[in-house]
Amino acid sequence: MLRQYTLGEADRILSILTPNMGKVRVVAKSVRRSQSKLRGHLDLTNIVEFSASYGRNLDIVTEARVRDNHPRIRSDLSLLSQAVYVCELADSFAEERSPSRDLYLLTTVTLDLLSDSSEAWLVSRWFEVRLLDVSGFMPELEVCVECGTELKPDDHMLDLASGGALCPECRVLGTGSRVHISERAMRVLRHFQRSLRFGDVGTPNISQRVRNEVEGIHTRYIRSILERNLKSEEFVRRVAEAGPPRYATD
Repeated sequence: MLRQYTLGEADRILSILTPNMGKVRVVAKSVRRSQSKLRGHLDLTNIVEFSASYGRNLDIVTEARVRDNHPRIRSDLSLLSQAVYVCELADSFAEERSPSRDLYLLTTVTLDLLSDSSEAWLVSRWFEVRLLDVSGFMPELEVCVECGTELKPDDHMLDLASGGALCPECRVLGTGSRVHISERAMRVLRHFQRSLRFGDVGTPNISQRVRNEVEGIHTRYIRSILERNLKSEEFVRRVAEAGPPRYATD
């Protein structure tokens, strides 16, 4: 369950990611009523089995059974905010009725990781990188996106429009939006790109400053692709500000 929208007095439009049909949008009739048999099954982030009948505009859910509602996520506001962010990202990149089993597996694995991991920040950043990979938007960080020259250890600029980092000689080219990448942040970003499995990420000691920089780079780059902000970004930010800091320092 990726997203849900209120419809009328008691219905909801649901965005569901499936393994074989891609993203589907369906209507859950009367799901907001307390006596609805669907109530509780079709909640955000749930893994569900469902049946739907053909409708005039949108298909209509007839049955649903929750397989996993990730109880640890629901009991921790910080984890819930990250899970909601993951689901909104998956919904934003998924195409309706366009199968992408890789995206489905990535999303479900990430929700499981959030349920089990003590480092939600690492899980979310890894998900962002792997999502960009399966969607074909992975930024080029090894060589200059303009001239192909190998990027040496140094601070660099990420060209949002070109989808990659620029060498010092090519920074003067073009007029698109750029994002500064420090040498430390570049190392972290490359590490995530090389970590095909979350287990490959390990437990890197990343300072709060570099974490903020990496998260900001991802946010700017994803916004440039989607051409809009994600609603869950504010939720994540406010929850993070309310909680105690748990990061390493420089």
